[in-house]
Amino acid sequence: MNNNIDEMHFLVLHVGEAHCMKDWNYKNVCSPFTRIYYVTKGHAQIKLPDKNQDLYPDHLYIIPAFTPHSYICNEEFDHYYIHIYNEAEHDILDELLLPTEIEADHIILEAIRRLLNLCPNMGLTQYEPSSYDYDTARWHCLIKNKQRSLAARVESRAIIYLLLSCFMRLSVPKHHAKDERIQNVLEYIHSNIYKKISMKELADISCMSEDYLIRLFKKELFMTPVNYIIKKKIEKAQLKLVTGNAPIKEISYQLGFESQEYFTRVFKKMTGLTPLAYRKSH
Repeated sequence: MNNNIDEMHFLVLHVGEAHCMKDWNYKNVCSPFTRIYYVTKGHAQIKLPDKNQDLYPDHLYIIPAFTPHSYICNEEFDHYYIHIYNEAEHDILDELLLPTEIEADHIILEAIRRLLNLCPNMGLTQYEPSSYDYDTARWHCLIKNKQRSLAARVESRAIIYLLLSCFMRLSVPKHHAKDERIQNVLEYIHSNIYKKISMKELADISCMSEDYLIRLFKKELFMTPVNYIIKKKIEKAQLKLVTGNAPIKEISYQLGFESQEYFTRVFKKMTGLTPLAYRKSH
């Protein structure tokens, strides 16, 4: 796993305290930023792809960027919310299986309250996700973040790292291979996903022949190295399409695809949509 903390450039988009009355019931949310919640009162649920997560007071919850989910709330429900965006090209959270829920203590609550004081006027004016998920609203929030004093921005980032470390402490690598040689290959792919990666490079890193590397990689991850590389490149393309305005041709070039036509064909095969349709749908 790439554990270079210099690649963590998290910025606060929104932070605030919400008092909900059976109206926290938004469906099919999928945001390009990570959400953190601290519950102070009541009970609600978040419907995730693999489970329904109950939300209870004095617990901290995280929803990583691009995680499809829905909210279910049938009673009074109070919580703090923190939305954070990673400006780095590489997101360490992409490589981790994080616990959705952790028990929090008073230190965490005080840190969140301090963050609220450090980020004035950065709360949501509307709670409907479609009102703040879009690109223009997000960049407006980033500008507000960067207009604060240097001291406030430094302290805010320290608090964000504190909160993330609570989840990271209990995390495991998403793609951990039993064979150390395959793990080295995975780390190389993650660190060089914006480059063209050849099988020869991977074979040299693993000190194996290309044929043996393919067999062992497929045994560990149930796909070939080439298919894994394409999968990770398309995931990065999805992020770029939703969080920026770069032309599709430029994105395909940045990710090392031989042509825009090939990129579009692969993207549609994996997502069911062309890059343009995917961008419009989000």
